[in-house]
Amino acid sequence: MNAAFSQFYKRTPEQRLAILAKTLGLSETEQQELQQRADQGDAPLLIENYLTTYQLPEGVAVNFLVNQHEYVVPMVTEEPSVIAAASNGAKQLAQAGGITATVRSRLLTGQVVLSDVRVYASIDDWVALHQNELLEVARQAHPSIVKRGGGPQTIRTRDLGEGFVSIDLTVDVQSAMGANMMNTMLEAIADVIQNKLHHTTLFSILSNAGDQSLATATVSIPVGQLANDFDDAKRVAKRIEQASRIAQLDSMRAVTHNKGIMNGVDAVVLAMGNDWRAIESAAHAFAVTDGQYRGLSQWHLTDNQLTGTLTLPLPIGVVGGATKVLPLVAINQKIAQIKSPEELMMLIVAVGLAQNFAALKALVTSGIQQGHMKMQMRSLAMSVGATAVETPALTQQLMKLSDPNEAQATQLLNQIREKQGE
Repeated sequence: MNAAFSQFYKRTPEQRLAILAKTLGLSETEQQELQQRADQGDAPLLIENYLTTYQLPEGVAVNFLVNQHEYVVPMVTEEPSVIAAASNGAKQLAQAGGITATVRSRLLTGQVVLSDVRVYASIDDWVALHQNELLEVARQAHPSIVKRGGGPQTIRTRDLGEGFVSIDLTVDVQSAMGANMMNTMLEAIADVIQNKLHHTTLFSILSNAGDQSLATATVSIPVGQLANDFDDAKRVAKRIEQASRIAQLDSMRAVTHNKGIMNGVDAVVLAMGNDWRAIESAAHAFAVTDGQYRGLSQWHLTDNQLTGTLTLPLPIGVVGGATKVLPLVAINQKIAQIKSPEELMMLIVAVGLAQNFAALKALVTSGIQQGHMKMQMRSLAMSVGATAVETPALTQQLMKLSDPNEAQATQLLNQIREKQGE
């Protein structure tokens, strides 16, 4: 097999497919499936060893009212019920006056890491003494961002222990994602440290921590809005508060609580051409800030008002990176009417809060499974070959069964088709 994959990166997508088919026994049908999804545009240039384009569905969430502005939100996800839950949650929050969102700061952080440091204070003192010089070196490494009003902001040192020291640089990257910009500045600083401090750097790299790029969403819902009967509504509000509290006390629950939030967040980040893996990493690191992994959102019941708050690290951009080469990103930005990275940060955190509200309310009332079942049955219907016209009827039939399988779905589909042919 190794011989077959020699110089694989130099092959064309067609040649790679032929090698895979021969080596791994792909059928003609499987090869055709891969070939028909192959992209003749920029996709082959984005990644290594390109084979085909793996598509994910894109939809839009509606009903969002954020800072008194109405939004339609593009979301890319393969999971059923995510967009429905976001839209439903947003509708209920809009009825309460909408979501208020703010951005505390938007800075990117990077590290120059030194190893084998014997005396931390000597490094700390040197950096403090040469702080202005190091910041100027960083500015000169990327002068265009300085002209646009951004650039290096602060520099500090941290003793990591075991002889490791981190020199941290924060940068205002304006509307960009800023990864290449940051790494260029860090390497310039590393050169100065090696030449003047005479200490070899271990590595220079941006951090995806995101704790300098925080956005917060809040909403306050009158309890009476949660159910027709006020006593029932009060019970729902109390149960949401309790479910939220459990996510603060129990890391096992917090993982699922946060996963629900990220269902919405990731879908928007992906639609906007940003790095959803970086956002996931930043969010989960932020969730363990005090040493215990906790839920990212909190809900409190006070004076017949249920108030929810969500803060997320969102180091995102609206220019550069994949936003420039993926045609759909520009269209999605237009659909959402996004004008700045700060506005996108506020929209993303608002989606996370709406998603969380919808999930918690379903969890403590009807149960989360009920909302998923119809979507799961629809997926089963589609998997056995139901057309767009046939899928609704077959879904309804499957919903009546306790635990339907593919064989039952196929049988029901055949019955539907027989009736249509009569």
